[in-house]
Amino acid sequence: MAGGRKLVVEVLAAKGLMPKDGQGSANAYCVLDFHGQRKRTRVKPKDLDPTWNEKFEFAMPEIGMSGDVEICVQNERKSGTGQRNSFLGRVIVPLNTVPNKPEAVRWYPLQKRGLFSHIKGDLGLKIWWQGSEQSLKGGKCGNNVQGEPVVVVGDGAGKNIPGIVVGGGKKREAKADQVPEGLRPNRITVPEADFTVKETNPDLGKAVDYKQHYDLVEEMTYLFIRVVRARNLMGKDNNGLSDPYVRISVGPVKTETRIIPRTLNPEWNQSFAIGRDKIQGGACELSVWDADKLSKDDFLGGFMIDLREVPPRKPPESPLAPQWYRLESKSGKGRVSGDLMVAIWWGTQADEVFPDAWHSDTGGSAMFRSKIYLSPKLWYLRVNVIEAQDLLASDRILTEPYVRVLVGPYQQLRTSRAVTRGGSPFWNEDLMFVASEPFDEMMQIYVEDRMVPGKEELLGHVQIPLMSIERRIDGRPVASRWYVLVRPGGGGGSFLGRIHLRLCFDGGYHVMDESSNYISDTRPTARQLWRPPLGVLEVGIHGANNLLPMKTTKDNRGSTDAYCVAKYGPKWIRTRTIFESFNPRWNEQYTWEVYDPCTVLTVGVFDNRHSFPVGGAPKDLPIGKVRIRLSTLESDRVYTNAYPLLVVTPQGVKKMGELEMAVRFTTAATANVLAAYLQPQLPKMHFFYPLDPRQLEMLRVAAMNIVALRLMRSEPPLRQEVVQFMLDTEAERWSMRRSKANYYRIMGVLSGVLAVMNWFSDICNWKSPVTTVLIHILFLILVWYPELLLPTVFFYMFLIGAWKYRFRSRTPPFMDAKLSQGEYIGHLDELEEEFNVIPASRAQEVLRMRYERLRGVAGRIQNAFGDLASMGEKLNSLLSWRDPRATTIFIGFCFVTAIVLYVTPFQVVAVLLGVYALRHPRFRDPLPSVPLNFFKRLPSLSDRIL
Repeated sequence: MAGGRKLVVEVLAAKGLMPKDGQGSANAYCVLDFHGQRKRTRVKPKDLDPTWNEKFEFAMPEIGMSGDVEICVQNERKSGTGQRNSFLGRVIVPLNTVPNKPEAVRWYPLQKRGLFSHIKGDLGLKIWWQGSEQSLKGGKCGNNVQGEPVVVVGDGAGKNIPGIVVGGGKKREAKADQVPEGLRPNRITVPEADFTVKETNPDLGKAVDYKQHYDLVEEMTYLFIRVVRARNLMGKDNNGLSDPYVRISVGPVKTETRIIPRTLNPEWNQSFAIGRDKIQGGACELSVWDADKLSKDDFLGGFMIDLREVPPRKPPESPLAPQWYRLESKSGKGRVSGDLMVAIWWGTQADEVFPDAWHSDTGGSAMFRSKIYLSPKLWYLRVNVIEAQDLLASDRILTEPYVRVLVGPYQQLRTSRAVTRGGSPFWNEDLMFVASEPFDEMMQIYVEDRMVPGKEELLGHVQIPLMSIERRIDGRPVASRWYVLVRPGGGGGSFLGRIHLRLCFDGGYHVMDESSNYISDTRPTARQLWRPPLGVLEVGIHGANNLLPMKTTKDNRGSTDAYCVAKYGPKWIRTRTIFESFNPRWNEQYTWEVYDPCTVLTVGVFDNRHSFPVGGAPKDLPIGKVRIRLSTLESDRVYTNAYPLLVVTPQGVKKMGELEMAVRFTTAATANVLAAYLQPQLPKMHFFYPLDPRQLEMLRVAAMNIVALRLMRSEPPLRQEVVQFMLDTEAERWSMRRSKANYYRIMGVLSGVLAVMNWFSDICNWKSPVTTVLIHILFLILVWYPELLLPTVFFYMFLIGAWKYRFRSRTPPFMDAKLSQGEYIGHLDELEEEFNVIPASRAQEVLRMRYERLRGVAGRIQNAFGDLASMGEKLNSLLSWRDPRATTIFIGFCFVTAIVLYVTPFQVVAVLLGVYALRHPRFRDPLPSVPLNFFKRLPSLSDRIL
């Protein structure tokens, strides 16, 4: 709270409201919103001049006196349960205009919410700040305890609510009319939580080695033990030999080397890393044992090492030379023999043996160590089905033959049906597939014909190895070829006709396996088309804070075994798994080459469900995700922040913890990075031979499945559910929440137009006489000297952009729960629909079909709204410094343009622009223009949508 102050809002009355009930009247009530706190007045039926005289108090948030309080006037529709309440107008009061004591009533004109709203009337309010000594006297609608989670349990009947569970587990009985609007049955109010990005101050650079690795993470100290070999051990088996292994014990940490069978001189060469935080006591015990399957293992000798005498080591120092230690008996009198060669030292995660060593914080399993993965190299396979000849049906004339092509186990497409005469159908259709190297699969092609509705006849089949298909890097023609059709399984002697195909792998495209809104790589498949890298991205993954329990152990304790996965381009990294910790510390650093600054890094946190498998096929659960757009980062600056891990659940947005990271984007040459903004984001083939958007989405899903299956077959596997979560598998699924978020994004863009209209209205109404006089003078100057119009506009935008430089964001933009419409969910059914499986499980067959069809259509509408909102947000970002380089280019362009237009006659500029816009098509470049390339690379808020 800010000094215990409270905001008091007294809603007195309204006058001259717009009739909304179809009978010349309205059933008006007010809804008050202030930083997640929602209150509501009583309903005044059949009254266009209602009087409420209700007072409400709001707790002051920690953000201080910034923001607005919004009062919406609504009309309650009582007829029909499916009708929504209609909008009568709203009032937005900035906090910096609120006085410190009650004043006379002030009448606020009701504002529109959209361009086509029909609103009229005024709302009478008293608003003031109340000191901390005043008691909280909530209005009629009641107040909940600030900061406590509230769960409303109700039967939906609108009568008694069985219980309201407040923080601390208390229950109170309540009537429906005593519960705020946002807490009524079938509604969810997400409790206030800290969803902001916080700056951290880690102690970086202490783990630096001579190559300047690990300078973005904190130092973690480990005790390294390298067990090399032993000599002259005692033979305990009947054959005079032993099966020796070494036990290592440092306080509660115990581990073993592998067993070397039938030898007295074993060699292990194994390294162990034990975190200093897990060490208790001042000695390390090493002992050699003979493994015995039928009886107890035999002791072959051991010794103790005082940890206070262990030397420290840091690169670039040479590795510590191992030493021979004499094996001793337990009591000092037993008969033992032999020596053990061991090297032991204190080091950090910068030590070269750390990646391959046994780790105390991973339980010693190699499956849970940090690993680096590479996505398979993907190609677009173009199958041009031209025609077929000499096709013969069994006992009839061909009707509508078609070609079905199968690539791999999951990709299958077919041509349209061709009307044919004489057994020679013609299609000339392109079918696109995704294939990955190495090309060890076969492409199956079937020519089929429909005998009767629902029954198909196979006319012929051909099988083509993918290795035999030609590769191309541009749009040059590829030679076509005739293939003989045979009967499947009938050998090569059964001729059933032939088919004419043109096949090629198109290496000039970029094969997308992730959404274009969060794309991390734009390079084409063919390596010879790659440009030099523009810089280096370095990420230090420090740790997580306050993670929630993700599973229950056998002793009924909550537990989380967390690890991180980061993806940028084809390179994936996975940190080691930290067992049973809600505040794991990884302190691992990774590096990527950057070829395009307008790309996105994705980092996800997961709970390892395979650490203690309990039957079945467990899946690793996502804890949260972080996206960072590189173009929003300043060059050579280290960003150290704690990012909230947010997920959408059936109960709303939930904070699962925080992820601490350090990020640095280093550029080789600033001029090259700025020049990249003026180039097409995708390779030329996407513009010379464009693919249909629906086709691109189908290919993206196929590429995503190929990547997931390939990484799942790695050792250790990067599991399919992890890859799908990182690649946003369900980005196209219908969601009422996302649709509302995109709608409000569009309204946010249009609010600038409304602000200009309101400003012009204020000018015409002489709200500020000084401003109106100045506008009149400026208007007369521009009318008298029209050549100053464009220079003035561009120079004004330059000044606005330069002024806003002071207020640019100092932290990377992050996913916004409020922007994602996650802070307030209208009805539980909205989230139930978002999390419902496909096909829907609660509907009958016909209703389910209609429902899924509606979801498909609505999903496309949703994405169209999102694209429209992104266009407006990109325009707004020109002067907002969200992308510092883009804003630098734009304001520099505005400055130069203002000077050029100032010295160039306006008529000359107008003629040049007109001639250029109306130029002949032969003078037009098929590639996008420089302004369009620049615009497409501008950032939007799409990468902040959950």
